[in-house]
Amino acid sequence: MTYLESYQNWLEQENLPAYLRQELEAMDESQKEDAFYTNLEFGTAGMRGIIGAGTNRINIFVVRQATEGLARLIESKGEEFKARGVAIAYDSRHFSPEFAMESAAVLAQHGIKSYVFESLRPTPELSFAVRHLNAFAGIMITASHNPAPFNGYKVYGEDGGQMPPADADALTNFIREIADPFSIQVADAEAAQANNLIEIIGEAVDAEYLKEVQSVTINPDLIEEYGKDMKIVYTPLHGTGEMLARRALAQAGFDSVQLVENQLTADPDFSTVKSPNPESQAAFALAEELGREVDADVLIATDPDADRLGVEVLQADGSYKNLSGNQIGAIIAKYILEAHKSAGTLPSNAALAKSIVSTDLVTKIAESYGATMFNVLTGFKFIAEKIQEFEDTGSHTYLFGFEESFGYLIKPFVRDKDAIQAVLIVAEIAAYFRSRGLTLADGIEEIYKEYGYYAEKTLSVTLSGVDGAAKIKAIMGKFRDQAPASFNQSPVILTEDFQELTATDAQGQVTALTTPPSDVLKYTLEDGSWIAVRPSGTEPKIKFYLAVVGDSNQEAEAKIAGIEAEINAFVE
Repeated sequence: MTYLESYQNWLEQENLPAYLRQELEAMDESQKEDAFYTNLEFGTAGMRGIIGAGTNRINIFVVRQATEGLARLIESKGEEFKARGVAIAYDSRHFSPEFAMESAAVLAQHGIKSYVFESLRPTPELSFAVRHLNAFAGIMITASHNPAPFNGYKVYGEDGGQMPPADADALTNFIREIADPFSIQVADAEAAQANNLIEIIGEAVDAEYLKEVQSVTINPDLIEEYGKDMKIVYTPLHGTGEMLARRALAQAGFDSVQLVENQLTADPDFSTVKSPNPESQAAFALAEELGREVDADVLIATDPDADRLGVEVLQADGSYKNLSGNQIGAIIAKYILEAHKSAGTLPSNAALAKSIVSTDLVTKIAESYGATMFNVLTGFKFIAEKIQEFEDTGSHTYLFGFEESFGYLIKPFVRDKDAIQAVLIVAEIAAYFRSRGLTLADGIEEIYKEYGYYAEKTLSVTLSGVDGAAKIKAIMGKFRDQAPASFNQSPVILTEDFQELTATDAQGQVTALTTPPSDVLKYTLEDGSWIAVRPSGTEPKIKFYLAVVGDSNQEAEAKIAGIEAEINAFVE
């Protein structure tokens, strides 16, 4: 079916809501093509797209189709799994409550129970709820840190992690079998609640989650002495973090948390920021204003679904420094390992996990404490799989996992990134450095002096539409077939192709990679630097990850600049 035929098919549907029909009728040719040239696909973490009419948009019919696929997957497993049901949560975005209830209504039509949160909740609490309720799966309606026009749909497996590849592939196949999303039947939501097929949940699950969060604190005496009156500024950036972060900080003993009042309200337009992304310093503008007013030690922001955390730290000149995701990961890892070592509680089989595109600095830190670092593909579900493997085999004790994209998990009662946990540990680390008369900025410098000056940068290029998808494919092909032999005058000594599962050294010797296949290329250089290239699994982007190490910050930054210039020239 061409995009115009698909467009016309939508326009002719009698059950099309008025707002979608009006949008269709207002489309020009380029908008029609972009909305209908393809179907919104599942990536590393579900699907994510612009809200609106069309097969390449997210709307009630695309949500119904995805949920119908999930219902068929559950039915294929038997009655026990239907009874266990699905936990459903949503964030503060446009249509999030509607998409959540549409999902529950589709499941109810199949006799599958769902547990739907009464109002918006963080993604990590959804992960927790799947495990706590012994549900078979979870659905999280969120577009994470994307701008206001987006929403998304993430599916979780019974371990609370994003659905693993085998089930995710089966789910995708069930979804693709549905030729007509307009024919999907949905139950009456009120009747389903009366029949207990839809159960509304809330505070009881919150309380159980917060009880588990208490275990994140390593040194309560430190917080009692140095954390109670420490000025912390927190903003949820109009998202779900407000539901739990403040309560978690209060129960841990942080009594002087200052809140960015204008950003506490759940606002689907994110009206005080250009983008609700805690990776960006621009998102901290109001937090910085408040920080200067109250002389705050640390500023903390969570994204709309509270799975990612951003941090800014006070510097000697009174300004605030925006930490990278890798720097946050390094300072958390160092603190956890040192605190356990000092307390005599560091396991002999301690393990950390990170994505293959995250900094090697944390690997070096882990090894200095005798801990093992496990490198996994991008996508927190692969860290969740490692946690489950450790629990099943008893081979290692999980202490910390992270991705450079500002995702962290300390305690595995959740199996996805958890910014609520990360808020707590960062606050405790700030109290630790305060006890030494230092700041988090000093802590980062201490790490660099001990382990080397590591620097990383992610280049993210958005290429939307039909042409964009073709360009991304062409760029990956060019790197795969014609990659430079060196970057910044340092020869490539190892090329890893995670799609072909090969690792080729400078002499042409090939060994096999043991990860699942993924469209990622990684080049390791003679000087210890590396470059990785991958298309995003949930957005029309191609990403370049640059990582270097030098004897000084200036040397490291110069290496980054040199590699960035060469990549830009190669791509263009």
